[in-house]
Amino acid sequence: MDDLAAGDPATGDRHWLELACDLAGLCPPSRTAFSVGAVIVGADGREVARGFSREDDPHDHAEEAALAKTTVDLTGATVYSSLEPCGHRASRPRPCAELIVASGARRVVFAWREPVLFAEGTGAEILAAAGIELTEIPCLADRAREPNKHLL
Repeated sequence: MDDLAAGDPATGDRHWLELACDLAGLCPPSRTAFSVGAVIVGADGREVARGFSREDDPHDHAEEAALAKTTVDLTGATVYSSLEPCGHRASRPRPCAELIVASGARRVVFAWREPVLFAEGTGAEILAAAGIELTEIPCLADRAREPNKHLL
């Protein structure tokens, strides 16, 4: 497992978010959903889990796939996602923003705000209302958009 607990937190955020953007490239293509990657990093700075959209099921979202792999307490963890976690979901009962709140994670770092294409992007608002710290790193948005260029 990678460990960036020591050093500049901003450097660590960029590292983990770049990994999430790379994971988005592993998604099976879709015309009806974004390709997204996610990495969960524990409070100790070590990777806990990673996932990407449609990893095991055509309806899987990246954050959902990563959260499903966790076996440890996520209190204080950070979720890195190439796209703002969803706030509305047609294919599952709970959107990713609600799953993250329920997980105990304290931070979410993302590269790209969800464009209004499939659903209204309200994940950041749900997370903020629950007290989750949000960090957007827009300089990586082009990298997050790359596996989705066929949709835009």
